[in-house]
Amino acid sequence: MMNVSPWQSVTLPVSQLALSAVLKCGQSFRWTVHTVDNDDSDTDDSPSPGPEYRLCLRDRVICLRQSPTTLFYKDVRPESQTTPSSSSSSSLAWLNDYFQLHIDLVALYSTWSTRDPVFAAIQSRFPGIRILRQDPWETLVSFICSSNNNISRITNMVHALCRHYSPALLQLPDDPHPYHPFPPPAALTASSVPDTLRALGFGYRANFIHRTAKLLVDTHGPGPAPEAFLHTLRTADTDHARVELLKFIGVGRKVADCVLLMSLDKHHVVPVDTHVHQIAVKHYGLKSAATTANKINMTPKLYDELSSHLFSLWGNHAGWAHSVLFTADLRSFSSYGLKSPTSPSASPAKRKRNSPKSVKDEVVSLGSLPDMATSLDVLSLAERVKRRRRA
Repeated sequence: MMNVSPWQSVTLPVSQLALSAVLKCGQSFRWTVHTVDNDDSDTDDSPSPGPEYRLCLRDRVICLRQSPTTLFYKDVRPESQTTPSSSSSSSLAWLNDYFQLHIDLVALYSTWSTRDPVFAAIQSRFPGIRILRQDPWETLVSFICSSNNNISRITNMVHALCRHYSPALLQLPDDPHPYHPFPPPAALTASSVPDTLRALGFGYRANFIHRTAKLLVDTHGPGPAPEAFLHTLRTADTDHARVELLKFIGVGRKVADCVLLMSLDKHHVVPVDTHVHQIAVKHYGLKSAATTANKINMTPKLYDELSSHLFSLWGNHAGWAHSVLFTADLRSFSSYGLKSPTSPSASPAKRKRNSPKSVKDEVVSLGSLPDMATSLDVLSLAERVKRRRRA
């Protein structure tokens, strides 16, 4: 048996929060999406059938659905947990905190569009992308997993970690897979952990995760103290918090900055990687870095230059703006926000030939915007021809 709360709702347009983008763009890796064909409630707050997003916390599973104007939520708890009548308010408080709903995203988009023509060109296609305020411990481990990795593999790793090191909280009737919370640091300190994680496909990251968990527990003791320490970094200044994060094995500047931005309230921090470097070179006129074996040499100086330039452009929520541009550059979002062809009577061949052109005419993508150098008209004719051929 389980305690299932009734569906509740809050008025929240997609321009303020787009679940389909925010929960899939590489910030959090444990949300699962389920296609729900039937409604399980007949109350006024019932959502329509559609995608349902679920996340397992330590004490409950949060379920979300969305319409263009409304966010619907409910929670499911084990029978021994709080009854539904008293749980909806705590889940709403969690949602407000996790999605940082006190921050007006529409106003931020307007500010960034005024200051940045590149952002202005794509903002209508990628609305509602905001930074999550995640658990610092989970965020730290997730981004240790992100080293030389992609979103799909990181997601698989994080779910495997939960299945092996955290007991199942509950199982829902429409899902054959039990829901596991994220394991605490103490669960990952045993000497057998690295070998187990390597067997699960973590590679060299297995040792990083084990040593990070062990350092936290050895320094701060068992129980809630290690995670409580990470939470204290929310009130520390950015430089101090970054220094503390860099003490952990497997944490470099980029991983530390992801943790700062996505869990420790450092909204201005811009994590820099090769994708961000490419965006900065192509669209903002920064010089391309030297490469070795086709890999960018991301020196501390270059990292600081890129991060500082983007902060000066976007302001105190620069990390949030960065997330929108980063999402727009992801291959998995290449068709996001594009209108479907609207000519069902056309033959398949005609749709294939004509539809992409009409879509491209209607919607601007990040990749279709001109290079900064090209727009400045400083290239030779030969170089412009080469660039057009490469495009």
